[in-house]
Amino acid sequence: MSRFFLRATLVSIALAVFGSPSYLFAQASSVSASSAFAGAQPVDHAESYFHYGMAKLYENEAVASGRQDLASQAIEQYKLALDADPNSRILQDGVANLYFRLGRIREAVAAAEAQINKHPDDIDAHLLLGHVYLRSIGDGQGPETEQMLQAAIKEYQTIVSLKPGDLENQLLLGQLYSLNRQPLKAEEQYKIAEKIDPTNEDVVLDIARQYSEEGDLSQAAGVIAKVPLSDRTARMDFALAGLYDQLKRPKDAAKAYQDALDQDPGNTNAERGLAAALARAGKTAEAAKVNAEILASNPDDPQALMREGELQRQKGEFQQALDTFQKVQAQIPNANDPELIYNEALAYDGLGRFSESMKAIKLLLSVTAAPDGKYSGDAEQNHAALLQMLGRVAGQAGDDDEAIAAYQQMAALGGSYAAQATDSEVDVYRDAHQWTKALRVSADAAKAMPSNHDVQLTYALQLADAGKLAEAVKLARAQLTGTPDDRDVYYDLAEMYVRSKRWKDASHAFDKAALLASKPDDKVILYYFRGDAELREKSYDQAEADFQKGLEISPDNASIENDLGYMYADRGIKLDQAVEMLKKAVASDPQNYAFLDSLAWAYYKQGMYALAQNYELKAVKLMPNDPTVLAHLGAVEAKNGKLQEAIDDWQKSLQEFSTSLAPDIDPADVAKVRHELESARVRLAHLGEAPAK
Repeated sequence: MSRFFLRATLVSIALAVFGSPSYLFAQASSVSASSAFAGAQPVDHAESYFHYGMAKLYENEAVASGRQDLASQAIEQYKLALDADPNSRILQDGVANLYFRLGRIREAVAAAEAQINKHPDDIDAHLLLGHVYLRSIGDGQGPETEQMLQAAIKEYQTIVSLKPGDLENQLLLGQLYSLNRQPLKAEEQYKIAEKIDPTNEDVVLDIARQYSEEGDLSQAAGVIAKVPLSDRTARMDFALAGLYDQLKRPKDAAKAYQDALDQDPGNTNAERGLAAALARAGKTAEAAKVNAEILASNPDDPQALMREGELQRQKGEFQQALDTFQKVQAQIPNANDPELIYNEALAYDGLGRFSESMKAIKLLLSVTAAPDGKYSGDAEQNHAALLQMLGRVAGQAGDDDEAIAAYQQMAALGGSYAAQATDSEVDVYRDAHQWTKALRVSADAAKAMPSNHDVQLTYALQLADAGKLAEAVKLARAQLTGTPDDRDVYYDLAEMYVRSKRWKDASHAFDKAALLASKPDDKVILYYFRGDAELREKSYDQAEADFQKGLEISPDNASIENDLGYMYADRGIKLDQAVEMLKKAVASDPQNYAFLDSLAWAYYKQGMYALAQNYELKAVKLMPNDPTVLAHLGAVEAKNGKLQEAIDDWQKSLQEFSTSLAPDIDPADVAKVRHELESARVRLAHLGEAPAK
């Protein structure tokens, strides 16, 4: 090959890479003109461009193959090109870029800085130096990272001043400020970028991310939401859906996920998000359909399997859920995946396998434990929730010591968690009829947290049950602040008055609370508490009216359905309606002993004694010292021909009545149990069997 042909070939290659050499020559001519008066050597453009072309060939081969000999040849060719044209910016920038591409960062920095020293406005040299610093930040090179971050910020400040209106560089500078924890400066750069292109995907997402990092999720979502739907990309809609998830707006999240899927139908992550959002929005059938479509295309998708297990659990199909979670375990590398353990714990709880549920919760506490034992933010909230869950399940298992230990750990977190833990610990002692301990724990907490209204109210309730109503009322009224939060104070005052059978005072307290119940959710709580009080007063028509008002606002409120259903069942009216309501309540919380007892009693009233016994036995297992539940079980077993078991249950019922607080005892109920017990003993004696005493 002739030298002329080789030169021509190299020139064509260089043109293909960098376009016309006029930029190179223009720079050289400018420098040469200024240097001519200083006696500078003449510039040989042809020689320079030949070696430049050779350098690019060697450079590309060296980067592709990693061969050091080719890298050395490229460097040598750049030097020869610079010998022919020593003041060429593009050649000097090329040398620096070559070092960068070869990973020789120090030499790249030195070359770029040398070029900037000679030509402070060389944008390419600044860009190269900026890229080097960005790469160093990304590599996370220990203590040097902070230094590289500051250097990168300085470079990009220069770059945006030399090249205003460049969207990419403007965003990069904003990101660097954000990384440097300078949110106001970051926001300033993003606003400049927004003026350049307000609907640009990167601009919108960077601004949203900035607000999100500042903790303003609503503002972040608003940034994306204000972009017209026709201008939104799939990434924007997906990010918007994630923000709605965090804001606990599942319906909005579901719509955003669907919008993302409309643009990107094969996005499995969006499909998973849609299924989860639909489930949280209560649209389980739609969630199951979307999830089934994911599994149809990939039966082993672990996230879709997890969602299927959650949907099964929510429908009360606990064993099927456990089977599904075992499939998930086979698909994921992490044997201690927190989400999986949590779901398994809930499934075991739903099956009444409390020891296995407790074991899973303890494992989850271990897996998520902070190394230093200190928690904050979401980690603290999750830790407290797990301890609360452990205490609840331990209580269901009858392990009061384990429950108390969990609540005491929760109390150690302090703040509102200590108040919640105290309330739960008091409930454990009350369920065990250990009234003195309940009073002592609440008194100690009230002394330790004198400014916590919830703790003071818990103590006031215990004082009222201890016969110190005046002191309790005074303490409760001291918690009034003149704000809407006073609703809770009035509810607790009403409870004290109801338990003391001071019905007018209770009604007055409810009237006060009603004035502060402006939101629908507030009204539901009001109707429930007032209906429950009216039920205990045996004002059945008023109770039914309030319960129905609550259900009009919240049709699936399990607590209201339970109380109304039990009222119907106990009075022997509207039994079919009662059973349907109570079945829904049990499905929502299958380990709630009160719900189970109510459903059992409704079946008993319908004459379905086998079904009644099934649910009543579950209720007794969960709460073995509730005198009413024991009385109900006795009645059911008597109807099933188990007289001796019925006698045993009624005897236990009377024993528990004897240790109950006066407000929890209806003398008519006690008399009825005594009558049933004596009648059963007589019947058993007539059958020739000696009844147990």
